[in-house]
Amino acid sequence: MKLRLETAQSGPTARRISLVLSPVLALFATLLLAALVLAAMGKDPAQVLRLFLIEPLKDRRAVGEVLLKATPLMLCGLGLALCFRSNVWNIGAEGQFLLGAIAAGGFAMWASQNFSALSPWFAVPGGVLAGMLGGAVWASITALLRDRFHANEILVSLMLVYVANLLLSYLVFGPWKDPRGWNFPQTIRFADFTALPRIGTGMRLHWGFVFALLLASVMSVLVFRTHLGARLRIGGLAPAAARFAGFSPREALWTTLLLSGAFAGMAGAMEVLGPMGQLTPHVSTGYGFTAIIVAFIGRLHPLGCVLASVLLSMWMIGGELSQSRVGLPAAVSSMFQGVLLLMLLGFDALSNTRIVLTRVAGAGGSSQSGGPSRSERATVATPLAEPGGRPSSGGLPGPAGAARP
Repeated sequence: MKLRLETAQSGPTARRISLVLSPVLALFATLLLAALVLAAMGKDPAQVLRLFLIEPLKDRRAVGEVLLKATPLMLCGLGLALCFRSNVWNIGAEGQFLLGAIAAGGFAMWASQNFSALSPWFAVPGGVLAGMLGGAVWASITALLRDRFHANEILVSLMLVYVANLLLSYLVFGPWKDPRGWNFPQTIRFADFTALPRIGTGMRLHWGFVFALLLASVMSVLVFRTHLGARLRIGGLAPAAARFAGFSPREALWTTLLLSGAFAGMAGAMEVLGPMGQLTPHVSTGYGFTAIIVAFIGRLHPLGCVLASVLLSMWMIGGELSQSRVGLPAAVSSMFQGVLLLMLLGFDALSNTRIVLTRVAGAGGSSQSGGPSRSERATVATPLAEPGGRPSSGGLPGPAGAARP
């Protein structure tokens, strides 16, 4: 007996079902595995899962904190989803986030030191635009090296994250350090006119969240309703067909990386102009890397990234609560995020394949009935696959299996 996996055949209905059902099954499987791990650690699974799923939504202020953390995840995830759909593997959103924070922080420091009063209608957009420019310039390094020297954008964008971290540390430990900050590695507090306006009283949530929602709607139209979006999607799904149609792979490379870098830079700018109000070495808690999970859980769809960012934000806050109240390690939250991504990939793989059991006949080379076959096959289709039709696309949308241009 032999066991192997074959590509399953499924119709449009099964593909649509798998797009919705796979994330749900992955979430439940992750919670089940998390409960087993917590029980093995001697913790009460019900209490810990309550901190992850219920406590972050217990009141208005808690919901505001969830949406506040979801804002940078959403912005970074939107850019990464566009890149991944176009077969451009930008793993350096964290570095682009940091450069956006540095650029916006530099603008806010300049404005705070040179103006006693300045219109927020100039200061806030100026800081956000500076952050977008900083993130786009940092992403352009990856695009240039890939375009001119055929460097691998995965390695280049990832290595640039460490360069951005070192640059931030140099600035806050050196020339930008606050001389009255008791030798702490931080800049001066930015003036009030550079701060993003908040939504309501008693909350730290700012209007950047509303802007991120509008941007997700715009990106949804751009990707699925414009000629540019069609070129980018075709270039990711079938690079050879895109080149045959005259679509430029260089256009896809530069467009997606610059947009992704600008979105990540905007997220960094909103972080320093919003809840932080200054630059520190810990301006990011891994938003750029977590946004990779956001993009895939959101099925590389802009509106899906909105929901995924809220879910991951809840888990980030739940991880902080579990450290202070239950004494769990800080890595538990990141572990759950990674397990969720692996479960999603696993269920997507099952929705695209079927199990084939092969029984090899005797050495005679034919059966007693004189048939020419040497083996008998029995197939077991996965629940998300249907016979007939085209191969399922229930897996991650975009260029996961496409050849590189």
